[in-house]
Amino acid sequence: MTDVPLFASSLDPYQDRLAEALERVARDGRYILGPEVEAFEAEFAAYLGVRHCVGVANGTDALTIALRALGIGPGDDVVMPSFTFYATAEATLAMGARPVFCDIDPDTLCVTAETVRAALSPRTKAIVPVHLFGNVAPVPELREFGLPVLEDSAQAAGADLAGRKAGALGEAATFSFYPSKNLPCLGDGGAITTDDDGVAERARILRFHGSQDKSTFIEVGYNSRLDEMQAAALRILLPELDGWSERRRSAAATYERLGLGEHARLPHATDGARHVYHLYVVRAERLPLGRGYYRVPVHRQPAIAADVELPATEEAARTNYALPMGTDLTEEQIRQVVEACASGST
Repeated sequence: MTDVPLFASSLDPYQDRLAEALERVARDGRYILGPEVEAFEAEFAAYLGVRHCVGVANGTDALTIALRALGIGPGDDVVMPSFTFYATAEATLAMGARPVFCDIDPDTLCVTAETVRAALSPRTKAIVPVHLFGNVAPVPELREFGLPVLEDSAQAAGADLAGRKAGALGEAATFSFYPSKNLPCLGDGGAITTDDDGVAERARILRFHGSQDKSTFIEVGYNSRLDEMQAAALRILLPELDGWSERRRSAAATYERLGLGEHARLPHATDGARHVYHLYVVRAERLPLGRGYYRVPVHRQPAIAADVELPATEEAARTNYALPMGTDLTEEQIRQVVEACASGST
């Protein structure tokens, strides 16, 4: 088969508009927390259906600042999956809090109310479900525990559950706009979204060194701001997100129609969710192509080394393969991938 890229998306059709937007920012001369950031924050909040969006420098900072804005600190436990990118736990550790790892559903690869319940304790102060690979965790069920729920939505821009967007389901949510994400910027960028006025206000203070007015510092904060050029690019690309999501869903449907399910266990969306396939991750003992993600789950990373048994997590880590996915993936490319899997799957 010819080379089919794992991330089959390109911003080539938008280059002229992106260049115009970046030139506009350069000519305006305001590069930090200016009109582009303010406009993007309003537009992304409206898209999600929340009151507030706070732009920050990257997705990891979004998690860190959101946890602090929710009041998480030393001595607190935060329940989260281990089958995720390391930053989910890293941000918790930066607060002096303890990540407590729960297992996942073997079909959806997301946490469930049952797996979270098994990890709760009197010290638990928040739950961080991860909308993994573009699926959506069952946040409404998790909120019934009466604890703050912070959605890690880094891989799920555009996804929804029961008609509500990922990022509008919990007390707060975080996003990454890294270039490979479904809603990308041209470098690093992130955001915190919430309906809570207090959480949003504290996040804005924390992102700018703990200051409300640039001269009075009421907290020890961070230097973490979404810059004007990234915001300008995001404003160009946000209106494309729903169309891109439909193209990803169409590609997933084509994989199924062309028979990939005969050779691998296909992705399974949470009940009521519309998956956006940031990655198209299947399960098999062996495939001749594809990339394994999170082969060493977070709880087994050297910096963590948590003593916990998570059988579904271990199995998912061992058997997952990300196959090509993206807005530009053609049916012929998908056919080539399926044929390659048929020739060497077990």
